Amino acid sequence: MTQIDFYVLDEGSRGNRFTLTCRLCEKIYHQGRRILIHTESEDETRHMERLLWTFRQGSFVPHGIAEHCDHRVTPVIISHQQEAGEEQDVLVNLGREVPNFFSRFQRVAEIIDQEPPVVTAGRERFKFYRDRGYPLNKHDIR
Repeated sequence: MTQIDFYVLDEGSRGNRFTLTCRLCEKIYHQGRRILIHTESEDETRHMERLLWTFRQGSFVPHGIAEHCDHRVTPVIISHQQEAGEEQDVLVNLGREVPNFFSRFQRVAEIIDQEPPVVTAGRERFKFYRDRGYPLNKHDIR
């Protein structure tokens, strides 16, 4: 069964969920895992793509936008589409809803900051997973 982890940023963290996503993906990548970052929109996809190059000096997380890269060799894929390949085992969800393909991943990371729409959507996703019996972990990030 898919493990669900909620990463909840503190009150002063509005908008920092993208930076946390970069940090988390860097860690997961160094563990040898393959990642799909699911975004809400094309703008968020492009923002994440740029941020993965610049979030920390000296870091390198090989990545690509789903439509423009080979999923078999790219360890981190970024997409706002409602579909996923079979190559990744970790889903990082930045979307407002639970992606319909989430259960094929070993692990899902839900990133929540304190923007009101993000908090509201995050609560709905938490209920969705809980009501279906998925194992949940919550990590408070300061």
